[in-house]
Amino acid sequence: MKILSTNDENFQTEFDELLKRGAMDIDGVTSIVKGLLDEIKNEGNSALKEHIAKFDRWTPKEDEDLNVSIDDMEKAYKNIDATLRDALHMAYDRIENYHQKLMPKSWFDYEKNGNMLGQKVTAVDSAGLYIPGGKAAYPSSLLMNAIPAIVAGVEEIVVCTPAPDNELNELLLAACHLCKVTKVFKVGGASAIGSMAYGTESIPKVDVITGPGNIFVATAKKLVYGEVNIDMIAGPSEIGILADESAREDFIAIDLLSQAEHDEMASSILITTDASLAPKVATKLEELLGTLSREAIARKSIEERGAIIITETMDEAIKLMNQIAPEHLEVLTKNPMDLLGQIKHAGAIFLGAYTPEPIGDYIAGPNHTLPTGGTAKFYSPLSVDHFLKKSSIISMTQKGLNEIGEACALIANTEGLTAHEASVRMRLS
Repeated sequence: MKILSTNDENFQTEFDELLKRGAMDIDGVTSIVKGLLDEIKNEGNSALKEHIAKFDRWTPKEDEDLNVSIDDMEKAYKNIDATLRDALHMAYDRIENYHQKLMPKSWFDYEKNGNMLGQKVTAVDSAGLYIPGGKAAYPSSLLMNAIPAIVAGVEEIVVCTPAPDNELNELLLAACHLCKVTKVFKVGGASAIGSMAYGTESIPKVDVITGPGNIFVATAKKLVYGEVNIDMIAGPSEIGILADESAREDFIAIDLLSQAEHDEMASSILITTDASLAPKVATKLEELLGTLSREAIARKSIEERGAIIITETMDEAIKLMNQIAPEHLEVLTKNPMDLLGQIKHAGAIFLGAYTPEPIGDYIAGPNHTLPTGGTAKFYSPLSVDHFLKKSSIISMTQKGLNEIGEACALIANTEGLTAHEASVRMRLS
């Protein structure tokens, strides 16, 4: 793992390269993805079946073959180990409790003249959840996407997930049953995004699409935005760690690897004020890599997209980390709460040595669908807000209109919109 120092002559050049970690060649695959989306839009299930045969290595014969049966989901739930089932329920309860606290409320405010202003919060009618498959299956992603939609009050939840060789992860099916999701389809990639955005004979058109995926999924979400709403354009997983001399190198090393094992494109960056910590972490990383089931993936990630940066001060370290704006940020210092006010940009912040990033992935409660690639500067984690819309409420009395109407009419007249002006003046006494 490369070790850099802010005192290095070429540090800024090296750091600028790290800031490009989230770059995806969306332009390079846009024409391919647009072609797939157009086929779904124009041909529906027919194109969908062709795409599944091409990319997932099985051919649905009938439209019903795309569906996952409710019985299969219930069977999977009953068949999993009881201890694992309890763990899923604990995760569900904690995620639900956290997201219930995030629910905004409708409100109304009355002025002395009788005017009323307010906001009405309403759930979208339908939501499409994309749950990745391929290299790994993520039942936790189903919980993290479905539970906020359920808490928000979405009536129709549609799930699409790839089924290579017509096989699905049993734990994912169990999680679907736990969330009472009944519309699950064996569809992946850009085809799934197009199916939920435009609708097919089998898959309903939805109002919002959430969930992570590869570059084809990310590109498809970008292209259908406007037809539907989306959560964000998510890239490879990443972690940033701020550490001082109090941090343990074994904790740091395994936490860096917790993201590196996701994907060769994942990014793991440590910034520390303790120069002696850097080589210790690098040594421990090499030691732990050999113990991982996904060693090859993690090793490539660490070697090509990982870094340890040594700074003179913690203020300097935080400034650099704010520029990185990591998806996950661990603060492993003596007094992490003291630094929280200086941290401006991170998807999720983990404070203290006993708050490892994986606890947030599965069971802490906050959502693990987070902005990546520096987009934490302007995106927020997935939450109930992504499944809600807000309507402004306005009600005027004649007295209230008389008090503000003249100013309104003047502004309308200035803009040359005479019908706007007349609409107000006609009501003034």
